[in-house]
Amino acid sequence: MVSRTDLANAIRALAMDAVQQANSGHPGMPMGMADIAVALWHGELKHNPANPKWPNRDRFVLSNGHGSMLLYSLLHLTGYDLSIDDLKQFRQLHSRTPGHPEYGYAPGVETTTGPLGQGIANAVGMALAEKMLAAEFNRDGFDLINHHTYVFLGDGCLMEGISHEACSLAGTLGLDKLVVFYDDNGISIDGHVEGWFTDNTPQRFAAYGWHVIPKVDGHDADAVSRAIAEAKTAGKPTLICCQTVIGKGSPNKQGTHDSHGAPLGADEIAATRAAIGWPHAAFDIPAPIAEAWNARAKGEALEAEWNQRFAAYQQAHPQLAAELSRRLSGELPADFAQYAAEQLQAVDSKAETIATRKASQNAIQALAPKLPELIGGSADLAGSNLTLWKGASGVSKEAGGNYIYYGVREFGMAAIMNGMTLYGGFRPFGGTFLMFSEYARNALRMAALMKINPIFVFTHDSIGLGEDGPTHQPVEQTATLRMIPNMDVWRPADTAEALVAWQVAVEHRNTPSCLIFSRQNLAYQPKDAQQLADIRKGGYVLKAEAGELKAVLIATGSEVDLAVKAQAALAEQGIHVRVVSMPSPFLFDRQDSAYQQSVLPRHTPRVAIEAGVSDYWRKYVGLHGAVVGIDTFGESAPAPALFKQFGFTVDNVVAQVKAVL
Repeated sequence: MVSRTDLANAIRALAMDAVQQANSGHPGMPMGMADIAVALWHGELKHNPANPKWPNRDRFVLSNGHGSMLLYSLLHLTGYDLSIDDLKQFRQLHSRTPGHPEYGYAPGVETTTGPLGQGIANAVGMALAEKMLAAEFNRDGFDLINHHTYVFLGDGCLMEGISHEACSLAGTLGLDKLVVFYDDNGISIDGHVEGWFTDNTPQRFAAYGWHVIPKVDGHDADAVSRAIAEAKTAGKPTLICCQTVIGKGSPNKQGTHDSHGAPLGADEIAATRAAIGWPHAAFDIPAPIAEAWNARAKGEALEAEWNQRFAAYQQAHPQLAAELSRRLSGELPADFAQYAAEQLQAVDSKAETIATRKASQNAIQALAPKLPELIGGSADLAGSNLTLWKGASGVSKEAGGNYIYYGVREFGMAAIMNGMTLYGGFRPFGGTFLMFSEYARNALRMAALMKINPIFVFTHDSIGLGEDGPTHQPVEQTATLRMIPNMDVWRPADTAEALVAWQVAVEHRNTPSCLIFSRQNLAYQPKDAQQLADIRKGGYVLKAEAGELKAVLIATGSEVDLAVKAQAALAEQGIHVRVVSMPSPFLFDRQDSAYQQSVLPRHTPRVAIEAGVSDYWRKYVGLHGAVVGIDTFGESAPAPALFKQFGFTVDNVVAQVKAVL
């Protein structure tokens, strides 16, 4: 008979063999958490290896992602489409088993983890999405959305500040289907953690409002199973503190940081095989153990039962069933394009002079009734970011809703949004000041890396913020956000561009968006039908020249109006220039060369204008062009005084054009 120890040793063997073959990796965590994995994955986890996207599956997140061979071993053993040859290609170019779990590579990997702490934050987003989707769609007798989110994490995740942000909010919101296994082995890369991590973790999580199960023997799968059963009835998010030995089974390296991030070596692997009673060759899993691990039959039965429930739900609640299916597929309503066009015409006819943050709020107000999957939020700046709308209702422990008050947790907010996006059924957006995008930066990068589509709203976009001074005035942030691969960054100049930015952001399937808005009012720039359509191309000719083209002015956001005024001043001197508004360089760069050249003709001098660092614009203006930008930090003063101080004036733009001519 196959024992639970045999099942765990299969994980240990695959982990040490794959790391040894790759000659790099982290065998210690998979070997130390193998028994915990048996308790969860062999009996408790509700999943279907034949359909990794089954909506009602339990979610599993490996927050301590360096131990990726634990997850890959489990996926292979339980029957996912991940072969032993895939495991042999661990950490190799173009393999399905990269060094850290990456979303979209191997089936069953729910999120990309690697930067410690973000996995648990993603999981909070998943658990929150489960709670909200259940509140919206479940009906009496039809618990279609009813599952758990499980997380493995280690000391490193708990040291990272994002874990405090996310887990505190999880307790406040009462995410009772979130169960976290803490690998309490006392080891990190530098050695024993007593010199740098002495937190009382159980008390910390109890203070968050979590249920805590302390001092569980992490090498007793039965004890872990009992803890899981307790967690499921706790009525709170649960932390199961599992005391383990890193590298369990390795006679000479277990319990030390030597097993953390390096192959054990051939001699130690041989000694480990003898110590754990595993005489089998590398990557060889005996048939009885492989059969005991395989979860395909159980998973298919679970999904078949759920499909029967969903069929009955379709009969009882056809409109709800159709909407749930649409939401889970990520498809927009069939008439969205027509609706978007009508909204843009309405905005153009109003021609309002307002702050683009207000224009953003108006766009949300227009989109939210059409897109119930929109879930808003802000990091304690709802009244400043203007992310609230009529019809928004706050999410709480007691009820669902469509607006999340994240508190002052920018990093946590962004990572939770990523988790909600990965879960499906929602399109989250969250706001803060552009300056504080710095706190959230790595979660933004992870969204772009995973090719998912949350929407990040950043207001107070420049020195136009004014009196709050340089600590709150973004200078380099817009440019550096644009430098993140696969990140669409919009800085609209008026209400029409703001609405199109929102429309394009919700249409993106594989690209996150940063929408950057002003604090101050911006004048509306009149447009014809073609110009309204061309906003979607990221850059377009807003004001054509009246005579022979001498130069091109490229501008974004609040500086577009400055460019228009400079064009008029230059025309009075017989110098004819065109104004190009470029709210999204990301999209402009993806247009064909014919369109790009129609907007920015070759060999025509160019001057870019943006209240931010100048270097970004060199790729458009070239060595002989000019940039009216700001390459220092700002100052505390009223916005008009600051724009004048830093050269954002008609006279300076005119002078720069003359200089390049």
